[in-house]
Amino acid sequence: MSTSIEAKHIAWKNVEREQLNPLIDREMVVGNKIMLARVLMKKGAHVPMHQHHNEQVTYILEGALKFAIDGKEIVVRAGEVLCIPSTMPHEAWALEDTVDLDVFDPPREDWLNKTDNYLRHGR
Repeated sequence: MSTSIEAKHIAWKNVEREQLNPLIDREMVVGNKIMLARVLMKKGAHVPMHQHHNEQVTYILEGALKFAIDGKEIVVRAGEVLCIPSTMPHEAWALEDTVDLDVFDPPREDWLNKTDNYLRHGR
């Protein structure tokens, strides 16, 4: 008995954009064991302190985010990457209009089932 595994080929322009709050939008592509999300934040957007069991890699495409993580403030700018270990509390502020790519292993169940209330403030 064989299982069917298919490749996905998707143009970003065809990925559904979800408005989480007035300052944050998100687009997601999900594989079997990994998730890629493009998060679009307007200057002043705030991602409140949270943690998750997922390992996270954040790559800033445009703009800059200031993170509070592991007792430090770290500014991550366009072309830079931040690796966040699983269960490490963190929060972020958009210092300017920002586009980032977040990779999660495994995929974020709270994002998929829309129970990520910490991001849905101000709706």
